[in-house]
Amino acid sequence: MTADHTRPTNTTRDSEVRAAHAEHAPGRDPTPDEERAAEKHKASPDVAEHYQEMTERGANQKGEGRPG
Repeated sequence: MTADHTRPTNTTRDSEVRAAHAEHAPGRDPTPDEERAAEKHKASPDVAEHYQEMTERGANQKGEGRPG
């Protein structure tokens, strides 16, 4: 028999609260080599066009689940 719900211990709850309030920082910046490698890879115009189309479609979406 498997329990549908579990009850977290106070230790777990305390740990979750500490994690939620901990300072979060971004990762490191890219190295110069990583930046040069990234510059070599450009998205095709088709990808940019598709991205724009999906952005517009999402912005104009109507129906259930959309904020009022």
